[in-house]
Amino acid sequence: MANAKNYRELVVWKRAMELVVETYGLVKHLPKEETYALSDQIRRAVVSIPSNIAEGNGRTSVKDYARFLSMARGSKYELETQLLICVELRYLTKEQISKAMILSDEIGRMLNVLIAKLGE
Repeated sequence: MANAKNYRELVVWKRAMELVVETYGLVKHLPKEETYALSDQIRRAVVSIPSNIAEGNGRTSVKDYARFLSMARGSKYELETQLLICVELRYLTKEQISKAMILSDEIGRMLNVLIAKLGE
């Protein structure tokens, strides 16, 4: 499938990369005992968002592309849940995660539009 854009030109991928940077900054505030638990899980979830967008863009079928975008969307929801868990556990505040949550919402809307367009 010849995609109109290289994944690095996609606004959704660029925003997902911004989310990675923002989230890695948040993880630094988590307690040391979460280094191999919640911190790792958060990093895996956020990294998988732009990774799945890129991998899907490189696939040869529209169906595969949509499937990888759907996985990116699932990772986005996973990340949001983990950040909210951090707030519940009082590791982070709502204010600290607000930029990440706003970026995540924006990414989610863009993924939904892209997935819908691929389904046409």
